[in-house]
Amino acid sequence: MLISQAFAQDAGGAAPGFDPVFLVMMVGMFAVFWFLVIRPQSKRAKEHTAMLNAIKRGDQVVTNGGIIGRVARLEGDGVLIVEIAPEVKVKVRQSMISTLVTKSDPRPDDNGDDKDSSVKKDG
Repeated sequence: MLISQAFAQDAGGAAPGFDPVFLVMMVGMFAVFWFLVIRPQSKRAKEHTAMLNAIKRGDQVVTNGGIIGRVARLEGDGVLIVEIAPEVKVKVRQSMISTLVTKSDPRPDDNGDDKDSSVKKDG
């Protein structure tokens, strides 16, 4: 019992055409990708650019290499002079700054010792 070629060729699949379910799935996948990947990444990039534009002299920064220092001078063309130790200054590209460390205000009665003047001792 042999099957003829005409009968075998006639048993093809469904004819290719427009499938609305496929289109809905593709739009849904793009929407999920947009909200989970693209949107948060662009938001972080905008925040990082705003942080870089807010850097000023005296700010403490962390470079992408992990070096912590204080901005001594802003040069043109996106270059900063960062002091990493007393009298040790390095040039750093502004785009290579990863974090702007928040500065804490020095205490007005800070005289260099590590004793806390607000703690009272008993006699």
